[in-house]
Amino acid sequence: MVVDLGAQYAQLIARRVREAHVYSEIVPHDTSIDELRVRRPAGIILSGGPASVYEAGGPRVDPAVFELGVPVLGICYGHQLMAQALGGEVEATGQREYGATSLMLSDRGPGVLLADLPARDTVWMSHGDAVTREPDGFRVTAATDQIPIAAMEDPSRGLYAVQFHPEVSHTAHGQAVMKRFLYDGCDLLPDWTPTNIIDEQVGRIREQVGDAQVLCALSGGVDSAVAALLVHRAVGDQLTCVFVDHGLNREGEPDQVEETFARHFRIPLVHVKAADRFLARLAGVADPEVKRKTIGEEFIRVFEEVARERSDAGFLVQGTLYPDVIESGSKTAANIKSHHNVGGLPEDIAFDLVEPLRDLFKDEVRAVGAELGLPEEIVGRQPFPGPGLAVRIVGEVNAENLTKVRGADAVVREEITRAGLDRTTWQAFCVLLADVQSVGVMGDGRTYENPVIVRAVTSEDAMTADWARLPDDVLDRIASRIVREVPGVNRVAYDITSKPPGTIEWE
Repeated sequence: MVVDLGAQYAQLIARRVREAHVYSEIVPHDTSIDELRVRRPAGIILSGGPASVYEAGGPRVDPAVFELGVPVLGICYGHQLMAQALGGEVEATGQREYGATSLMLSDRGPGVLLADLPARDTVWMSHGDAVTREPDGFRVTAATDQIPIAAMEDPSRGLYAVQFHPEVSHTAHGQAVMKRFLYDGCDLLPDWTPTNIIDEQVGRIREQVGDAQVLCALSGGVDSAVAALLVHRAVGDQLTCVFVDHGLNREGEPDQVEETFARHFRIPLVHVKAADRFLARLAGVADPEVKRKTIGEEFIRVFEEVARERSDAGFLVQGTLYPDVIESGSKTAANIKSHHNVGGLPEDIAFDLVEPLRDLFKDEVRAVGAELGLPEEIVGRQPFPGPGLAVRIVGEVNAENLTKVRGADAVVREEITRAGLDRTTWQAFCVLLADVQSVGVMGDGRTYENPVIVRAVTSEDAMTADWARLPDDVLDRIASRIVREVPGVNRVAYDITSKPPGTIEWE
């Protein structure tokens, strides 16, 4: 259990635990000691955080957490909180450390946590205060040139602490430190695997659904696809998938949904071809929020019509992921973004939600999908916004603009795949500036046509992202092909904005 003390890395800590094949959850720092007892965690990790342990109103944990008899790892601010709560000393020494730092193991040995590290190693630091005296019973296992206690532990009580950040990739052997805590400190087995996840979820779904009928809204993306396959494995033909084809998908996606689910997996599928309805509703709409709302409302209307024809269906599948639960600020995930999956369904639709992915991060969803036999083209599919290409058109959504952005997007995806960059880019796509006319020269005359913005980013979880450093020859092929192959486009630009300050999508 990861206790979030305000760290930007709390979610990353949870991911690193999962990567060691151990299940993890994030809880706020004000979670009561009684709730922690009830949840019976096998181990607790106190995250870092920007506050000082002496700062009034800074995040705290109940000192009783160290008396639960549960192994605890304190990281950065969590390291300092542990030292202070147990009688050690924390001071603002003036010796701040930020970035890559040389860590030296104690001459008395590395202890449990640092057993796999060399005598001198590179770690990532980000702190002002420092622990200057360890609590009674602890042994110092590492120091740096600036601070005397960079790591300490008391294995007899299951208490471990490090000033550095083992969860970040800049710490050379950080994952080895995490594994030592999980496997040796907590005595856990690496059994959080795709196979075990599938078995557990299938059991849960069967228990929840019983012999009732279930509907699943397919979007063409990996989340809804994996959710559908999990539910189908659990209840078979009790599941009917509904693909509302709003005409805003990428090139070839509707056909692929049909091929994968109806013909390959033989899952009952209702394909509602509603492109004309959505375009009629979107006529003249340019504001991105109005687009989202309009598409969401029309989706609900179409889905309601299908649902009325299947009045015996009592459950609705949603592809909610664990980051959605975290971002919603609700332990019950009641406030998922309105444009995510099929959020925003009216209260008078009498469905109970089935959310088989709500405990999973995106990479885990892909791993489960691969284990279930989902084709690589879907398992590896990049994230795609709920409103589809509508929010990749800056301006009005109409058939002509959709043809342009869909054609340009297809070129980008083909060239990214051709260059072998699918796995190293989180997303790569195009944005059409439909309200802009750019002057160009083609043949012997001037043209006034739309520019296209190519957007490619790298990321682990979409919380932050950096613009992808695509090779020059890849960018050259993309730009040349788009201008040559997509009528109405005469200019291509590349977006080099990171997140923050920008967002991944333009709208």
